Amino acid sequence: MSQPVDKLVSREFKLDVAQAQQRIWQDCAAITGYQKITLHDALHRVLAEPIHSPINVPTNTNSAVDGYAVLHTDIPAEGRQALQLIGTAYAGAPFAHTLRAGQAVRIMTGAVIPEGADCVVMQEQVQVHQDQIEIDGQHRAGENIRRAGEDLAAGAIALAAGKRLQPADLGLLASLGINEIRVWRRLRVAFFSTGDELRSLGEPLAKGQIYDSNRYTLRGMLKALDLDLIDLGVVKDDPQSLRQVLRSAAAEADAIITSGGVSVGDADYLREIMQSLGEMHFWQIAMKPGRPLAYGRIADTPLFGLPGNPVAVMVTFYQFVQPALLKLSGVSEVHAPRCFQVRSGSTFRKRPGRTEFQRAILETDEQGELQVHSFGRQGSGILRSMSEANCLVVLPKDSGDVEVGDRVAVQVFEGLMP
Repeated sequence: MSQPVDKLVSREFKLDVAQAQQRIWQDCAAITGYQKITLHDALHRVLAEPIHSPINVPTNTNSAVDGYAVLHTDIPAEGRQALQLIGTAYAGAPFAHTLRAGQAVRIMTGAVIPEGADCVVMQEQVQVHQDQIEIDGQHRAGENIRRAGEDLAAGAIALAAGKRLQPADLGLLASLGINEIRVWRRLRVAFFSTGDELRSLGEPLAKGQIYDSNRYTLRGMLKALDLDLIDLGVVKDDPQSLRQVLRSAAAEADAIITSGGVSVGDADYLREIMQSLGEMHFWQIAMKPGRPLAYGRIADTPLFGLPGNPVAVMVTFYQFVQPALLKLSGVSEVHAPRCFQVRSGSTFRKRPGRTEFQRAILETDEQGELQVHSFGRQGSGILRSMSEANCLVVLPKDSGDVEVGDRVAVQVFEGLMP
């Protein structure tokens, strides 16, 4: 039997960021079901099986530079050696004859190495006299030659299963002559906002009402993950409505995301409904912004109950939801958002006891070094700060104030996007 919500609250109140991330990722398993698609539709899709190279890359032993193909036995031990120039090898048009002692072939980058040659001397290191060239002894066998299969041998794994395909991956697959691949189906994600005060765009605002911004922020972040989205709009703060929507979403989607309704207000019903329809693993984290974040399941479908404040929605999405959705999508290597250390150019105020994510601006100082400055006001309802700042400064749970010149951990917004 499920435990009452108040017992779960008291037990999980002190969960820190890393613990919550670990709990979520351990609970999420990749979806099943794949489809075959062509490269035209493959960007950001997740491979369902490894790709083995059908060919060697390079396909032939070729020249890495523009120069002259020679035999290393013709390279003098000292002084210079004259060689007869007998032809030219182009990329796509190889030299058709065998190179013999005392001969050289003009060769272009990417051209197949002529039979008999085992060294390419860069054109800048050669003296040309009509149909002869002169080389010195500062060269060796194998110089400037790319061996067939040295980048990728036929039969080797070119891309591993679980790889989320990027533009370079598409180029690699095209270079192997592969056009059709097997990928996991897209993850289906249902999302909605809760709150009687929320109105959709186009509706008039009465006193005390606001436009629903969170759903548009969520849509933008989810679209970047290339998912199938189910936008359920705004759901009123009514237990019956919430139950009906959650049941329907759990039957249709692989994951559910809500914003609002997870705090301790009289109209915050989501925690109790999660508990009655499924299970709630935790609902509070020692972080700012974003403390009231609920995670659990409705009919075995993961549910992420995000806070209602706009900044908290974005921060919690990037720290917890996005990595979990990638894992659910079949991505094999999922990690927490990466940080790097830079010098602080301003003071950041903080009390020990919870991890804080403060909006900031990363820029280059007069010496060309990166430094970060506080955006200023850090209220979790100031969505403009997420639009005008370009990074988050991550202040550890047990840390205090940061002074000018201290090193701090930074997450750049562009780096948070997969």
